[in-house]
Amino acid sequence: MKKKDIQSLFDLTGKVALITGATGGFGRVVSMGLAMAGVKVMATGRSEETLEPLVEEIEKAGGISAFSAGSPIDHEDVKRVVKDTVAKFSGIDILVTAAGVNKPGSIIEQPLREWEMIIDANVKGTWLYCKEVGKVMIDQGRGGKVILVSSTRGMLGMANYTAYSPSKGAVSLMAKSLACEWGSHRINVNAIAPTVFRTALTQWMFDDDAFYKNFLRRIPIGRLGEPEDFLGTVIFLSSKASDFMTGAILYVDGGYTAG
Repeated sequence: MKKKDIQSLFDLTGKVALITGATGGFGRVVSMGLAMAGVKVMATGRSEETLEPLVEEIEKAGGISAFSAGSPIDHEDVKRVVKDTVAKFSGIDILVTAAGVNKPGSIIEQPLREWEMIIDANVKGTWLYCKEVGKVMIDQGRGGKVILVSSTRGMLGMANYTAYSPSKGAVSLMAKSLACEWGSHRINVNAIAPTVFRTALTQWMFDDDAFYKNFLRRIPIGRLGEPEDFLGTVIFLSSKASDFMTGAILYVDGGYTAG
């Protein structure tokens, strides 16, 4: 095997990716990183006001991108965003579901509407995008890469997480189920399960010195994650290098789940 053959395993030039939650902590890094790898990126989220600057930043850096705003839990919005992506870039090769929310709370005290909001955002939104993008990938007949964002909390329980943990467990099992369902179509479906990464939602964990030091005791690498730590796994799962991998849950967690 020649050097160029190895390099081609990770070549994403000309591919088309739809990124949900594109302006969030993970979504922004994925959108920028894939664009810099030569992918045409359709960024989606709820707000045009945050999507437009992201697309401008990508294009200023030399990438190709567009945006289509919509709610990830509104089926008509999802169908429109997928249609916009196909119209703009003539297909979809990669789906990354980076949209999601969390709001911890005691099961006794947490309102039902909060629980439903978390389940909808993390499970329903992922399901809807898989449903509509799956149709496109199957019709294209050239396979595809679907990358769902789960969490270590999809495997490990935690007090006050009776909404978030079950929602991410569902995402992990959705990846496994779709891997079985779409294998014959050459559509690879895998999930990435991060531990705590630095985002706007988790910054308090980094700022709380006692919490931070206590949490680090569980992480062999000795630090919490930065959004950039997420990108390499996305590139791998988007590329030919992962063609024989499907239904896997990759724990990008610094060793948190190792012991």
